[in-house]
Amino acid sequence: MALASALILSGCATQVSSAVSTGATSPGFLPGLWHGFIFPIAWVLSLFMPEVAVYAVPNNGGWYDFGYFLGIVVFGVGARKTRTVYVTRRVRS
Repeated sequence: MALASALILSGCATQVSSAVSTGATSPGFLPGLWHGFIFPIAWVLSLFMPEVAVYAVPNNGGWYDFGYFLGIVVFGVGARKTRTVYVTRRVRS
């Protein structure tokens, strides 16, 4: 029930049309890549500073999103290597 309510309410979210521009000044792929890479730092700062955001709202669309995705997954948080396990011997019982 809570999930359905959240989905219905998120469908009501709108974007202010004056905040979105597709001009030459809109961030594209490379700024999206950078914003994705610094996402963890920007997220922590956004909790305490209202002028810091984790995502550029007036961007040029798909290329910014693709750069943002690559920045997070490939170069940022998702690129962390956790642990490598090597099996040197097995004990059979």
